[in-house]
Amino acid sequence: MSENPFVYSMDNKRYHTLNYHNRMLFGEKIYKAVIDCGFTCPNIDGTKGTGGCIFCDGGSGYFTHGGIEVVSQLEYEKMRISKSYGKNQRFIAYFQANTNTYAPVDVLKENFFKAMKFDGVCGLSIGTRADCISDDVLALLKEISQQTYLTVELGMQSCHNSTIELINRCCTVKEFEEGYYRLKNAGIRTCLHIINGLPKESDEMMIKTAENVAKLHPDAVKLQMLHLIRGTKLEKMYLADDFGLISREEYIDIIVRQLEVLPADIVIERITGDGDKAKLIAPMWSADKIAVLGGIDKKLAELDTWQGRLYNK
Repeated sequence: MSENPFVYSMDNKRYHTLNYHNRMLFGEKIYKAVIDCGFTCPNIDGTKGTGGCIFCDGGSGYFTHGGIEVVSQLEYEKMRISKSYGKNQRFIAYFQANTNTYAPVDVLKENFFKAMKFDGVCGLSIGTRADCISDDVLALLKEISQQTYLTVELGMQSCHNSTIELINRCCTVKEFEEGYYRLKNAGIRTCLHIINGLPKESDEMMIKTAENVAKLHPDAVKLQMLHLIRGTKLEKMYLADDFGLISREEYIDIIVRQLEVLPADIVIERITGDGDKAKLIAPMWSADKIAVLGGIDKKLAELDTWQGRLYNK
């Protein structure tokens, strides 16, 4: 086994971790404070569709406090972070649940600016849909990006329209890319979410999605497995034997192949997932994050490969 050739690493990782990125940028480990503003989604309220994506249970992998004012949520999150990691930690305010640019701009601005001003917050991360970037919203995001560290996170999931239709995203690949480029051309940091193991997708389709991400070249990407959550449309499909779930070994193999084709400078903000354990039906192996992360590291080392090794501009 050769020495690790990957340059964006301080702990022998062979991919560009969020911890490395944050330590290079902020000089310390940065945490996330998760916020739920109670916004809905155009794929829930009937504007684009109803029922949401088939895997959706509200858009959050964490315990959040929907219906509680932003500052109160941040106070709770700051206390949680302090108890777990010590006082005086800095954190990103993460607007995660549902579509966080799908509200009147003055409402968005009030919530975002309250978070920006909160003690300990060193940046914002805003989860949304690519088809919810209006001119007014884009102007607000540009204003925020000039005042603090901002990331806009978009749910890409797959680059295949057949999958997008199946999961009921109600936003085509073309519409997604148009919204993405509006952000990119405005100089706003972007992070794309990818799900591996979506119904009817082959390994090669998942690799193709990673290759498509490489062409888009966002600042960051989140990779995770499909979680089967109780109460979702996906649960009904699974119980009807309409599709199977990938194993941990298959997931690790796919992740390694995806990393190989992604540019080395793209930050891998997530490489496994956090399903709600109280609602998680499958895959149960996903609950053991240490085993998944260790398996990825081991496979990369065994193959003497790394993020970007097969990237072709």
